[in-house]
Amino acid sequence: MKNLLITGGTGFIGRHLTEILVKDGWHVYILTRSADKKRGSDSITFVNWLNADAAPEKQLPDIHAVVNLAGESINGRWTKGKKKAILESRMTVTKELISLAEKMRLKPEVWVNASAVGFYGTSQTDSFTERSPGRDEDFLAHVTALWEGEATKAAQLGIRLVITRFGVVLGRDGGALKQMTAPYYYYAGGRVGSGNQWLSWIHVEDVARLLKFVIENNDIEGPVNATSPHPVTMDEFGKETARVLNKPHWLPAPAIALKLLLGEMSMLVLKGQHVIPEQAIDHGFSFTYQRLPEALRDLLQ
Repeated sequence: MKNLLITGGTGFIGRHLTEILVKDGWHVYILTRSADKKRGSDSITFVNWLNADAAPEKQLPDIHAVVNLAGESINGRWTKGKKKAILESRMTVTKELISLAEKMRLKPEVWVNASAVGFYGTSQTDSFTERSPGRDEDFLAHVTALWEGEATKAAQLGIRLVITRFGVVLGRDGGALKQMTAPYYYYAGGRVGSGNQWLSWIHVEDVARLLKFVIENNDIEGPVNATSPHPVTMDEFGKETARVLNKPHWLPAPAIALKLLLGEMSMLVLKGQHVIPEQAIDHGFSFTYQRLPEALRDLLQ
């Protein structure tokens, strides 16, 4: 049995990853501030950390893989305090995890650290692969650059490091899909902003499978884009949502209204990136949901 250590293991992506790993015979150790309130199983152990009396290094066996998914949600109006929490939560957790790895007698073989396609900045004309440089031009690009920089300390410990840059993850039990499709249930869906901004999306099941894939393939390291091979524009996303739900796509949401409502966070829906998962494709990963219609039919019907 192989052992995996994870932060964010009870979150949206973490739950799906834990489920498929446990089915494949892994034992998952989930770091949490409230281990005493969690109920584990034969294959899942909750380990207390980031508390005054926490000593996770004394509770853990040899760890094969580390997955770092934890961080304050980017959803919500980006006040000064919210932005501080988004950045500091990611940096603090990663620093503490590096410190824990330093104390391990036997270092993990692989470290998978979350990031986001926001690393590339935004564009309506450019396409981005893992070879594209980062553009530290907005808040999310700045956060991901600092977060990835902190994670590189794992590589300095001799651990194979993979940085998974997530696109918009679609799922029934979390992520952005519920908010993105809500207007259509009230017959109020339509074009968002210009509608020409790119949406690099991925089904949550493919995210979990891709994470497992990079953990188990020793020849993969560095950045890996966790996105479908087929990005769509926001207008295409809206039209396909309307088709699947049998609802109209007619009521525009002007950019100025979204900026007033959401503030700086409006960039998440008004700007985008056309991102291609070159690493996953080149290494033979098979997406279950390559195109948006099949993903939305699975999630919405």
